[in-house]
Amino acid sequence: MLIARLVKIGDRFLSGREVRVIGADSGQLGVMTFQRALDVAKQSGLDLVLVADNATPPVCRIINYGKVIYEQRKKEKEQRKLQHAHKAKEIKFGCNIDPHDYQIKINHAIDFLKKSYNLKASMMFKGREMAHKELGFGIMQKVVKDLEGHGIAENTPRLIGRSIIINFNPAHH
Repeated sequence: MLIARLVKIGDRFLSGREVRVIGADSGQLGVMTFQRALDVAKQSGLDLVLVADNATPPVCRIINYGKVIYEQRKKEKEQRKLQHAHKAKEIKFGCNIDPHDYQIKINHAIDFLKKSYNLKASMMFKGREMAHKELGFGIMQKVVKDLEGHGIAENTPRLIGRSIIINFNPAHH
């Protein structure tokens, strides 16, 4: 990644100093005054970009700065796209879930796992339901059993606060 900045005529850091100049073809043009380097860049229709300001003398490159920035942003955008490829879905169960509702949620969970999503199955206890945690653990054990062929449980059902959570990874066939 090229971390550089465009230099202009009134640049206080470089004015009156000598700079090492690298041409557009990556060939060294040598050490010259800052003003001369700006003139060379202007004649070639390109920009003078400061590449290494801590070197002695500072290193500048003659390139099309707009094109470099465009390419850099394009690469960053591509990297962001790749980062978001890893997605997770969540299915929430209630403590008093109806058998039909349970089956619909399991079918959705199977679809998510078939589409290679990671899955988080959770059950939130509300109010006095905390007194019947064993019901919740029973339902979550059933979830693990029903998703057995489609996903791999990362862990056993565990109680965190007022929720029981299990994470599943898709089973690759």
